[in-house]
Amino acid sequence: MPRAEPVVRDESAVREYILLGADGRPYPSRTPGAVGGHRRMKIYGRLDCPAALRALARGGYVTHRVFFADEPTAVAAGYRPCAVCSPDAYRRWRARQAG
Repeated sequence: MPRAEPVVRDESAVREYILLGADGRPYPSRTPGAVGGHRRMKIYGRLDCPAALRALARGGYVTHRVFFADEPTAVAAGYRPCAVCSPDAYRRWRARQAG
């Protein structure tokens, strides 16, 4: 399962992050993810999303946290935009679901 903290294989080595790809499978990356998500709810959003930060502070979100390189990768993996931090993208997604 992807982790919020970087995986350090060797103290002298470059940090390695675990991200999800468009196929939903984890892969190692030397670059941290640009967007975060919730595995069970299949939602993605900004790393500074107020709703995600509140959930993380309560402690229930951490075990389901995933990261993506970018928004297109999150969408390709089947995740939807967060209504709190990405309201325009959420409205477009919602309109596509209704139509």
